Amino acid sequence: MSIASFVIFVGSIIGKTLAPEPSLATMPVAAFILGSALATLPVILSMRRYQRKRVFLCCALIAGLGCLLAMYALQLQSFSVYLIAVVVLGIGLAAGQQYRFAAMESVASPEAPKAASRVLIGGIGAAFLGPELAVRGEHLTMTAYQGSFALLMVVAIAVFFVLFLFVEPPRDEQQSDAGGRPLLEILAQPVILVAVISGCAGFAIMSLVMTSTPLHMHFDNGHSLVDTKWVIQSHIVAMFLPSFFVPWIIRRIGVQGLISLGIVALLMMVVVVFSEYAFVNYWLSLVLLGIGWNFLFVGGTTLLPEGYGESERFKVQALNDFTIFGIQAVGALLAGWILSTLGWQTLLLISLPILALLIATLIYWRRGRHQQMAGTRKEVA
Repeated sequence: MSIASFVIFVGSIIGKTLAPEPSLATMPVAAFILGSALATLPVILSMRRYQRKRVFLCCALIAGLGCLLAMYALQLQSFSVYLIAVVVLGIGLAAGQQYRFAAMESVASPEAPKAASRVLIGGIGAAFLGPELAVRGEHLTMTAYQGSFALLMVVAIAVFFVLFLFVEPPRDEQQSDAGGRPLLEILAQPVILVAVISGCAGFAIMSLVMTSTPLHMHFDNGHSLVDTKWVIQSHIVAMFLPSFFVPWIIRRIGVQGLISLGIVALLMMVVVVFSEYAFVNYWLSLVLLGIGWNFLFVGGTTLLPEGYGESERFKVQALNDFTIFGIQAVGALLAGWILSTLGWQTLLLISLPILALLIATLIYWRRGRHQQMAGTRKEVA
């Protein structure tokens, strides 16, 4: 998570200095997310064959290699090599996205939402650590930000050794994805549609707005790098701090209520920073963005296992993560172009049809559940 917050904070800032034109400034963040998205399928399928722990360890080393490549790119002042470096960092991140599923599989089903939330709590520390490494390492060497990636490499090495403490739960060696239902049949379930679209909506909106904020705030409206860092850090804290309370919220109002609260938070985010660009507007808007993302992501992650069996988990998890992180990559790539050509307000308004699709899917799922419950009551009667 520190790798993600690091690249998201400083990726577009470095990109603006290296890119041949301003519209490509957010491409490094997009390349980072794209690397993660493209690696998702092979990483998860490798976990099915070689177990999660081995792949976790391998990807930690790959992240360290990405840091070395970034340092080399900055030495050359090469935009293309820098893009390759962040893609490699994204590959390292792909395994980290599976920590939540590893945690959920290590506990009883009723404890799964709590396990997923606890994993996401690590993002609170990452919110400060990643950007702090970027700022403190900026002038450690003669080349700006080269020292930042050196500090990030230390984190990747530390992750490698910490992962040796992970004890993977035993699994049935006889299980096989081939014994499960066809993927299209699984995806046709309303609960799976809600789970996937919830994650996609959260990541798409978060990627568009968060990637563009440092550029719009720092370059277009003259806020300092320190203020920009504080807004991004606050946003990332808001992405993960609600994880302390999400299990309680789910017990009170259910997963559907959690996702609905996330939609409300994202709508408020658009209103707060639509036309006022003071520091407090950016700060409050990005906090709401983080909360909305958390509710949609945790809600979708919690719902996903309701739609697949044990033998189907790897292929459904792979498709889910590939889809949401692919959409996140597209959002990050388009963010710079939308901001530079269509403007900030248009970028915010794009959130509305995305949320409308999620609302329609929620209604469809809810009606299906009511019909199913009504049918069950008739059979009992």
